Amino acid sequence: MSIAGLVLAAGAGRRMGRPKALVRVPADGPTLLETALGRLGAAGCTRLVVVTGAAGEDVGPLAAEFGAEAVHAPDWEEGMGASLRCGLTHLQSTSVPDGGADIALVTLVDLPDVTAEVMTRLLAAAQGEGRQTLVRAAYQGIPGHPVAIGRAHWAGIRSTARGDRGARDYLGSTPHQVVECGDLATGRDVDTVEDLHRA
Repeated sequence: MSIAGLVLAAGAGRRMGRPKALVRVPADGPTLLETALGRLGAAGCTRLVVVTGAAGEDVGPLAAEFGAEAVHAPDWEEGMGASLRCGLTHLQSTSVPDGGADIALVTLVDLPDVTAEVMTRLLAAAQGEGRQTLVRAAYQGIPGHPVAIGRAHWAGIRSTARGDRGARDYLGSTPHQVVECGDLATGRDVDTVEDLHRA
C-alpha cells in the first residue's frame, strides 16, 4: 500500500503576519512545514507533496529541500478547498513508477502538536482498506486532521471541496472511521503569534 503525505500550506497567514509554513517553532527551530513533512515521513509516507499559494517562491524550494514535491494552487485564496483539490488532482494526474498512491494522508501545516504518533495511529486504522480508506482523527470527540483518504474517494472530494470547508461536506455524507487521538495531541491549529506560545 503506497501512502502519500499531502500538506496543505498555501495560506498567507494574515493573522500570523506571514505564511505559517515559514514560521519556526521554537523561534530558532524548524519551520512548521519542515516539522509536518518530517512527521509524515516518520509515519510511513513514501511520497510527500506540499500545496503552495502565498509565498510559493519561498515555500516551494523549502519543500524541495525536504524531498517533497511542491504544487502551486493558483486559486489558493479561495481557502482550504482549493488547496485540497489541487493536491489530490496532482496525485491523481502525475505518473510515478509504482502507479501512484493508494492513500493520501492529508494534514495542515499549522498543527504543531499533531505528531507522527497521531499519523501512525490513523494509518494503522486504515490497514486493510486500501483505496477505500476514509479515516479521520478526532480530539476529545471533535473531528480534525489529519485525514487518510483512499484513492477511491479523491474524485468525490475534489467535486465537493469548496471554500474553507475542505473535505467536510464529503465526510458529512460518506461513512468513515473516526479515530480518537486526544491522548496524543490537542489537534489545535495556530493562527497568531500568541497561539505559538501556547503550542
